[in-house]
Amino acid sequence: MAEIIGGVLGAFGLSASAGLNAYIPLLVVSLLAKFTNLIELSDSWQALESWWVIGVLAVLGIVEMVADKVPAVDQVNDVIQTLIRPVAGAILFATSAKSITEINPVLSMICGLLVAGSVHVAKSFVARPVIEASTAGVGTPVVSTIEDILVTIISVLSVVLPVLMAILMVLLVWWIIHLIKKLKPKKPETIAGEA
Repeated sequence: MAEIIGGVLGAFGLSASAGLNAYIPLLVVSLLAKFTNLIELSDSWQALESWWVIGVLAVLGIVEMVADKVPAVDQVNDVIQTLIRPVAGAILFATSAKSITEINPVLSMICGLLVAGSVHVAKSFVARPVIEASTAGVGTPVVSTIEDILVTIISVLSVVLPVLMAILMVLLVWWIIHLIKKLKPKKPETIAGEA
């Protein structure tokens, strides 16, 4: 039972992290599958262990990390990533749900697509615009760097310690909601005589 819960939590963690950065979690899964026994990919996903795939993921990851740190360029990147991040989440959910193989692969891919897509929309069209507007773009590289670090940590924890990852994700969501509320511009108060 613990293995099933760990598999589900890991699958959700990896697909959620793909909503922030498509390539870091894919690269983490590829490297862990290639060099450790922590994750074993089914035959249909063995290509992720190929040096070509690992190299392409590394290059694309670097391109996305750089683009995501430049104000205005990050918005173009987010539009492009609107298709890529949910697909990466679907792949990650399907590859990491090894202990829940009773689930139809199409259903697991849909779950990953929805999780990664939701995180991507929250990041790209809710959180980032507020951060960019409130910091005049200065906060963009800082927030992007924090996101990259968190994505890496969540991706590794999703495979190694999925329960700890779930706790971290809950705390992270709470912190992000708190930060967005704090950064949102306050509406001016109306004077009692005005209507």
